[in-house]
Amino acid sequence: MPDINVLIKPASGACNLRCKYCFYADEAMNRSVANYGLMSAETLEQVIIRAFEAADRSVTFGFQGGEPTLCGLDFFRNAVALQKKHAKKGVTVNNAIQTNGLLIDDEWAAFLAENKFLTGLSVDGFADLHDLHRVDAQGKGSFARVMKAAQTLEKHKAEFNVLTVVTAAAAKRVQKIYAFYRKNNLLWQQYIPCLDPLGEERGHTPYALTPGLYASFLKNLFDLWYEDVCAGRFVYIRYFENLLGMLVGRPPESCGLSGQCALQFVVEADGSVYPCDFYVLDQHRMGNVRDHSFREMAESRQAQEFLAAPAVHEQCAGCRFFGICRGGCRRDRDQGGKIDLNFFCPAYREFFEYALPRMMHLARQIGGR
Repeated sequence: MPDINVLIKPASGACNLRCKYCFYADEAMNRSVANYGLMSAETLEQVIIRAFEAADRSVTFGFQGGEPTLCGLDFFRNAVALQKKHAKKGVTVNNAIQTNGLLIDDEWAAFLAENKFLTGLSVDGFADLHDLHRVDAQGKGSFARVMKAAQTLEKHKAEFNVLTVVTAAAAKRVQKIYAFYRKNNLLWQQYIPCLDPLGEERGHTPYALTPGLYASFLKNLFDLWYEDVCAGRFVYIRYFENLLGMLVGRPPESCGLSGQCALQFVVEADGSVYPCDFYVLDQHRMGNVRDHSFREMAESRQAQEFLAAPAVHEQCAGCRFFGICRGGCRRDRDQGGKIDLNFFCPAYREFFEYALPRMMHLARQIGGR
């Protein structure tokens, strides 16, 4: 494997927040063991050994949860030490962490900066909107604590971006979210559409994002971003940057735009490995790092069945936007285990009809340079 990406859940589903839309809490309730506790040092070392065994060119270790910082800073210091111990000549190492920010202090931020961790900080826009869904165990909002984390990361020059979950409420307030991020110099942004619980009909939860709302969100966000780009003001939005890259011939780095699922190698705290963060479920378990190599798990029946699922719906073949859309994320096409048309297909059609000519104009400018 030239490049391998390993997504580690060192604290399993444990979290110091109780976000109302949390997809991983929902997944955990749909398997035989909801929480595997904290990852042991022995399991962590085995993950790292297996990753270097499999990689020929690069390894990216991503740490996510639940909330990964619950493992403590010494766990991550040990992870870096183990990476150096088992490093393979010619293989580069990248580290990333996704956090809610509640435990980020000066010591954490200094460590992340010194060790070049790319940090994703979960922020849902301005205070009232963020605190609508991202609450702690006492039901209190987390906005003030998260913004303090952002300031601390910035103070230590730790590289970070903000990740925003697009709920129904967020989709209606895109202009205010965007203005808030610009005002606070949060210019590296990622937006992900909210997921409904497994097995439930889409669009019926209080926070549910409907295709109509998502179309409106994408169009309004694009207008704001396009205006800034044309004026020479820097703002990075992952989805739009991926689309722009595709138009100038670069492969997307976002898996939902590749047109085909790939194996993510998601490692739970007990060492069990799954193909995708959205499918950390018993029936998709590919093995355990204590017993199997990543190459063996990639060849397992569970892995092959996951990859063999239809890539796109038959209607996609005749869609004039398929080359740029490619069907979208499998989780948005999964209807009770059957791979169907993307739930947000109407939103993507409306968005591409609206924005693609201007996106292609930007691509031609890039191509000219």
